[in-house]
Amino acid sequence: MFSALRPLLFALDPETAHNATLAALRTGLVPAAPLDDPILATTLAGLSLPNPVGLAAGFDKDVMVPDALFRLGFGFVECGSVTPRPQEGNPKPRLFRLKQDHAVINRMGFNNKGLEAAVARLKARAGRPGVIGINFGANKDSTDRTADYVTGVATAGALASYITVNISSPNTPGLRALQDGAALADLVARVMAARAALPGPRLPPLFIKVAPDLEPADFDTIARTAIEGGVDGLIVSNTTISRPPLFSPQAGEAGGLSGKPLAPLAMTALKGFAAATGGALPLIAAGGIASGAGAYARIRAGASAVQLYSALVYEGPGLVGRIKAELASLLRHDGFSNVSEAVGA
Repeated sequence: MFSALRPLLFALDPETAHNATLAALRTGLVPAAPLDDPILATTLAGLSLPNPVGLAAGFDKDVMVPDALFRLGFGFVECGSVTPRPQEGNPKPRLFRLKQDHAVINRMGFNNKGLEAAVARLKARAGRPGVIGINFGANKDSTDRTADYVTGVATAGALASYITVNISSPNTPGLRALQDGAALADLVARVMAARAALPGPRLPPLFIKVAPDLEPADFDTIARTAIEGGVDGLIVSNTTISRPPLFSPQAGEAGGLSGKPLAPLAMTALKGFAAATGGALPLIAAGGIASGAGAYARIRAGASAVQLYSALVYEGPGLVGRIKAELASLLRHDGFSNVSEAVGA
């Protein structure tokens, strides 16, 4: 079906096509994916996943369609990024398909309806199955961006299965500076204190999403700060501001690059963090994953789970099932009885 619809979607500008996709999912008319192969069941920072293939943040910014996404077969879904106050994001156009490169450039700028709207939707789906993460960002005009993350964790953290602190988007000026040294240590201390104060018997795991554009020394600094601060894992990685050789007319657009060209850089970052953490932190791999073999390679390199987004633009929702089937086959071929055995193998 996607192959028939793709020309229609690609005739629309990318942001309109994205909104049309969300509207279609909101109808609830989504066929349920088959039950997962038992070999794919795994755990991530104490969370039980039916499979390790998740949806990355950015697709469902406002917690509009997580249940429809679970029906498509994702093992976990990450919503957001959500900022304390609603914001429009950057001027349009701000989303670009690089068709020849199977890539996307975005400079969305954390456009979302704000924390209050996200909280209302999370409360409305309370008690439903599915591991749902909430990804927090900072408002562009905030005078204390770390305080924005604290607000997000304190206000919505108890409503999600896990929390992600996104300090690696290239589309909010200066945000990536929070990955540096003392700024990161301060942020970790403050968001972990906010998480510790959440009500309920179970504290949600807290992950930090990092950039792929890092120097080797950064891997050790970030890993050490995260481990010492009690962070539960890292998402490696966000979009890149670098530009490998590209062939699409839109290649010169400003913003973060994702999709196929990001894969080598994201893999390098994953290996760097796997070495720096020494297995002390779970890693979630993101960036250019578009096949079961690609997912398997990240798992073998140290990832406990993977996330997709840009590949869905080109391959459609059926990609989720294809990745899971190929991943299960590769695990069995190499003699693994579950995903965890293959992590870092």
